[in-house]
Amino acid sequence: MKLTILGSGTSQGIPVIACNCPVCRSTDTHDKRLRSSAMLEIGGKKLVIDAGPDFRYQMLRSGVTDIRAILLTHAHKDHIGGLDDVRAFNWVKQGSVEVYGNEETREGVYKDFSYAFADFRYPGVPEIDYHVLDGSPFYIDDIRVVPVPVLHYKMPVLGFRIGNFAYVTDAKTIPESSLELLKGVEYLVINALRKENHLSHFNLEEALGIIGQLAPRQAYLTHIGHQMGFASEVAKELPENVKLAYDTFTTEIPEG
Repeated sequence: MKLTILGSGTSQGIPVIACNCPVCRSTDTHDKRLRSSAMLEIGGKKLVIDAGPDFRYQMLRSGVTDIRAILLTHAHKDHIGGLDDVRAFNWVKQGSVEVYGNEETREGVYKDFSYAFADFRYPGVPEIDYHVLDGSPFYIDDIRVVPVPVLHYKMPVLGFRIGNFAYVTDAKTIPESSLELLKGVEYLVINALRKENHLSHFNLEEALGIIGQLAPRQAYLTHIGHQMGFASEVAKELPENVKLAYDTFTTEIPEG
């Protein structure tokens, strides 16, 4: 399994529009973050997690020419805003793109992209085959995917576990039942917005607390805001098995 971090930023990305803070003015490429998204390559098949407003550029930047499916964590715009651009993959595949998410996310997708699901569909609109997840493990071909329910304040969000890898974003609370689903994970991507507390996202301390509980071999922090500070400085504060994710980062995940 190969992991690529397509985007590691929060809903506004970094730099933030009209912000002159030191992080937004940084020339370090590790401080420049598109909206959060990741890609897994398994046996030649590419699974993308979330398709936010930067989806088009993320696909171009990583040279992606085909995807097997998209897994959606939730329906906030920074996670679904780029779904219109699956049209390119519709042309490549000569068919629809499979998208997986819970019922709440389906409602958001159908609302924001109603033209893609209308009785009369204008020629060229995206073709999306949406699969509603009921919380049970499911398969994409021979790839077993385990949904991991978390809470984004009060909003149900899905993390995903595949083998010994898991991806959790926009979480503020992970129920005990979901922590059980994450036990034994050796590679973990998890959100950490900033150092200060936040209503609906883990801060750095909280994310490190979850990592401490699960004790993965390696953890990567994502969905990072400009308030976190310079990547080079924050990296010095982290445990040996924790790193700040950054855009275009790739690593091989051994089978577990």
